[in-house]
Amino acid sequence: MITKGNGQNEDFDNSHGCENEAGLYIKLFLTFLKLGLFTIGGGMAMIPLLKDEMVNKKGWLSEDEMLDCLSVSQGLPGVIAVNMATYIGYRKKGPLGSLLSTIGVILPSFIAIILVIEILEQVSASPYVSGAIAGIKAVATALILVATYQVGRQALRTPLHFIMAAATLIAVGILSMNAVYAILAGCGIGIVSTFLKPTETKNTTSGEKANMNSGGKKVTDIKEGLPDQTGDEEEQDGNNMD
Repeated sequence: MITKGNGQNEDFDNSHGCENEAGLYIKLFLTFLKLGLFTIGGGMAMIPLLKDEMVNKKGWLSEDEMLDCLSVSQGLPGVIAVNMATYIGYRKKGPLGSLLSTIGVILPSFIAIILVIEILEQVSASPYVSGAIAGIKAVATALILVATYQVGRQALRTPLHFIMAAATLIAVGILSMNAVYAILAGCGIGIVSTFLKPTETKNTTSGEKANMNSGGKKVTDIKEGLPDQTGDEEEQDGNNMD
């Protein structure tokens, strides 16, 4: 009876785990379906909503992990929103989670584009449609600014980061340099700066050890210079006993 009961409990635990697994797949799909449905203005406009959903509400990513996701998605080819959905889906549930997240985020756009093409000729001349599009553009601009502020607050941590950001803004925004070159330059500078940090730490540690060794020698020298008081104390004790 005990064995049977344990077997039933194990079956229940396994079925419960399967339900949790399936539930997480469904949550990934529905979460990115919602983000794809209500995000207007491009992938950058999705970042504040995605950060709030992944970090604050779901707790699937930390602040640093979200920043890593954004960096990887921005640096790879493709649409940033799709890249982020693929990244997060894979982090949570592997290839299948990645596939469901990607389908969820692109499905609303896929359906919306088809519908717009079908009815665009009928409503393109409507002033109400033009007004709605103008309002959407204004909101999307604000969302991109919010994303810029949130990402900058997390990513710009040293003076070098601020210099790189300012240089990229000038090179891409004013001088019209290809953004790919800016990304490659950022990768190179980041690798070099990371390579130099352990050297600085190693030098500092070596200096501290040298100071400690020199300090130890000084203490030894002081001890050697002091007179031997042990013998004097023993002689005094012997005289007192006499």
